[in-house]
Amino acid sequence: MRSVVCLAMLIMIFQVKVAEAGEPSLTVDLDGSARRFTTSELLARPDATEIDIPNDQDYGRATRYRAVPLVPLLAGLPQDRFDTLEARATDGFVAQIPLLLVRQGTEGGATPWIAVEPPGQPWPNLPGKNTGAGPFYLVWEHPERSGVGSEQWPYQLASLTAFESPAHRWPQLAADPSLPPGASARRGQQVFATDCLPCHRLNGGGAAEKGPDLGRPMNATDYLTDQGLRALVRDPKSVRTWPLQQMPGFGADALPDADLAALVAYLRHIAQHKAVASDQR
Repeated sequence: MRSVVCLAMLIMIFQVKVAEAGEPSLTVDLDGSARRFTTSELLARPDATEIDIPNDQDYGRATRYRAVPLVPLLAGLPQDRFDTLEARATDGFVAQIPLLLVRQGTEGGATPWIAVEPPGQPWPNLPGKNTGAGPFYLVWEHPERSGVGSEQWPYQLASLTAFESPAHRWPQLAADPSLPPGASARRGQQVFATDCLPCHRLNGGGAAEKGPDLGRPMNATDYLTDQGLRALVRDPKSVRTWPLQQMPGFGADALPDADLAALVAYLRHIAQHKAVASDQR
């Protein structure tokens, strides 16, 4: 009888492990040693709770999620080594989110949460897409408190990894240090890191895989006028269309005119420095 009971227990353990192996999981890598959290593990955490998002960035409506707060998942993060959280999605979208923005949630700012899609209860498809935001989605309570941008809501989230800031990680993204602090191109560097780097690279710098490199082999400013660039950012289909077009337009609410002008100035600045460097070789 005892052998039969032991066999039954082994079968049950095996079945649980098989079920867990088939579950979606979120990888969190803070110091080179990655941890994987399955859907069940996240939903079973004592800090998991229901949250309401009045104006979901990607669904465009009020939503309710079962979610866990992001900050506790980052426990053990070396405070002096990293300043950026790279949020990588399964579709090639890679957001570079400042850790300062994440931590502001504990000080009255926007609060980041990892929304978890319940097993057997898939979220609805996103507007205009044939897939939902699951299995994991980084959402924000009170995003207006910290100026959270539209590209800082990565859905279909696969991993979170601590890194240095984009300009340190990829020096080719950095504006000339001699530029004054208030230079438009310097502001444009920040805009690019927030709004463009999740989908594009620049001169090889970046981790995204969705859109083309905006600096190689030619900088976008070499073949688009300032007017064309602005139109492309505001409404891509007003400039060119193709069947697999994915880039969304950035309205003035998501990207103010001053930030758009700074972005164009930054791209031109990077193109000029690339040309100078090429001439000097």
